[in-house]
Amino acid sequence: MIKVFAGNSNEPLAQEICKHLSVKLGDAKVRTFSDGEVMVEISENVRGRDVYVIQSTSAPSNNHLMELLIMVDALKRASAARINAVVPYFGYARQDRKVAPRAPITAKLVADLISVAGVDRLLTMDLHAGQIQGFFDIPVDHLYAAPVMLDEIRNICPDPSDLVLVSPDAGGTERARAFAKRLNAGLAIIDKRRSGPNVSEVMHIIGDVEGKACVIIDDMIDTAGTLCTASKALQEQGATETYAFATHGVLSGPALERIDSSSLKQVVVTNTIPAEDKVKQCSKLTSLSVSRLLSEAIRRIHNDESVSSLFV
Repeated sequence: MIKVFAGNSNEPLAQEICKHLSVKLGDAKVRTFSDGEVMVEISENVRGRDVYVIQSTSAPSNNHLMELLIMVDALKRASAARINAVVPYFGYARQDRKVAPRAPITAKLVADLISVAGVDRLLTMDLHAGQIQGFFDIPVDHLYAAPVMLDEIRNICPDPSDLVLVSPDAGGTERARAFAKRLNAGLAIIDKRRSGPNVSEVMHIIGDVEGKACVIIDDMIDTAGTLCTASKALQEQGATETYAFATHGVLSGPALERIDSSSLKQVVVTNTIPAEDKVKQCSKLTSLSVSRLLSEAIRRIHNDESVSSLFV
């Protein structure tokens, strides 16, 4: 029998997943002591059960990561048979290699923490870099939000001959190419230079965007600086309109103000990170739900069925 629990990072998504699975969200109290330490109480029997903990490590990242680790420890000590961490948004993923002397590889550190805490399997979505799967010593099921996004892109631009999928940097080319192939649309790549964290500059656009509707595809939107700069550059090259699709709407700092004042017509994210309040604040922002995709993956994992057909 499946038992599903959730921390405080994204309870609405957890409730949606439970609805699709026809199970009740587990009774777990995740609070803090007065000094900020995380306190967890699992208020129902989990002995011998297949348990799924739904928790994105979104802001406040450190708090939500500690909630996940402490919940896993509590479940392990309560004799759960198998503990599966469902982490729709895996934080610290941008630090996946040494880019300067004496720099940490934080994605590996977080992977070790999750493994050592007692997680038996990780289910996540659109990692910043696919090779992060190799940082774990446990099985990792890596889903993509593409099936949800492709339908929305088709609604926005039904004629693929008028559509160009755009990668905002060289690293995202494979992702944009996959979307372009499925939509039978064009492909463009932006040559970006980054002078520091959250600071970037468009240098060149590789590909023909003149007279086309452009959809920028990325794994996450943080401060939206790259996105807005890319949209402006595309329109200067003759794009008729620009949209942006990203799995994870981090949307920190001045992101919403930048999107509102940008040339972007619409920005679409998913609910791996809660976005309801931000959608109300920004008229150009839309959120899609990935709950059905995640719930189907959980069902297949529980029944020992293949999950590979979901890796679109």
